[in-house]
Amino acid sequence: MSVKFLPYNEPEVGEDEVRAVSEAILSRWITRGALTAQFEQALAARLGVSEVVALSSCTAGLHLGLLASGIGPGDEVITTPLTFAASVNAIIHAGAHPVLADIDPDTGNLSPALVERVVTPKTRAVMVVHYGGHAADMAAFNDLRDRRGLTIIEDAAHALASRIGDRWVGTDGNLTAFSFYATKNLTTGEGGALVVPDSVDAERIRVLGLHGMSRNAWNRYQNGGHWRYDVEMPGFKYNMTDVDAAMGLVQLDKLDAMQERRARLAARYRERLQGLPLVLPVERTGYGHAWHLYSVRLDVQATGDIRDQVIEDLTIAGIGTSVHFIPISHHSYYRRQFGWKPGDFPVADAFFAAQISLPLYPSMTMEDVDRVADTLGQSLRRRG
Repeated sequence: MSVKFLPYNEPEVGEDEVRAVSEAILSRWITRGALTAQFEQALAARLGVSEVVALSSCTAGLHLGLLASGIGPGDEVITTPLTFAASVNAIIHAGAHPVLADIDPDTGNLSPALVERVVTPKTRAVMVVHYGGHAADMAAFNDLRDRRGLTIIEDAAHALASRIGDRWVGTDGNLTAFSFYATKNLTTGEGGALVVPDSVDAERIRVLGLHGMSRNAWNRYQNGGHWRYDVEMPGFKYNMTDVDAAMGLVQLDKLDAMQERRARLAARYRERLQGLPLVLPVERTGYGHAWHLYSVRLDVQATGDIRDQVIEDLTIAGIGTSVHFIPISHHSYYRRQFGWKPGDFPVADAFFAAQISLPLYPSMTMEDVDRVADTLGQSLRRRG
């Protein structure tokens, strides 16, 4: 008898999303238009910020945020080795030089103290990545910004619903990029958004994100529009579409309920995994975890180096997992281009070597969590 597969992730989509996307398609206006503008306004209202630019991805937001900050050739941008390639790639595509600093061992976030050690006269910015849904120490990073005259770009791909005190991530006056990829807490299939503190910069980013054109198709082709436009700068094709935005508006209405469910599942994991040779995810005092990931690490002093075997045991038992992330310094391109190598960032390396991301999404049941916990416990006892 085959065991039922429990996927690592499933998007929380249903009839409401189907209806909204169908209505957008049947409206015959399916690229950027009124729904995208409505989504921008709704997201800005939720966060309590003045300007949000909806885009094709979080990566696009990071790239445009760097360009809008005037960062380019000759500039250094510091970021974390424990991130997806997109963070570093955006720095490279802006023409700047990425510099890595190690992480805090409890949250997996970039360490402010270690960042300050690698600041040079060429440093223009720090790209802070909020790992797993736990916000980075933004008080320290904002202090560094103000003292050293640096730009902070926040990669909040995991952190739409993350809080520091009573403030959402993205409300500290920094350019902040969110992801709405299929696995994220709010999904539009593909998509992202950039919080822009300044309205003039926001309009420039909208132009830069759509070929550099002064007027988009919505402005030109609607009743009363005009065909003439100007290309003000060499831009990119980074716009969100109304089909994406239609799904996003439904997801935004459901976000609080989905977050409450994630928190309950995370609490169940903590209850069921206590006592196992694992390092469970933390939630520092004063922070609100978004629970994008449920990221556990093996206590390697107790278990030895068995992470890959444990993942294999879970796979055989029909349980999907992932690993977040293979450090940037381990990938062949960056090793060739920048001379990084495993061992250069020992905290990130140790975090990676022990880390497993367990399934966590709103449609999971408590019984699903119990199944994962039981299987993980069996594997640790057998392997240990």
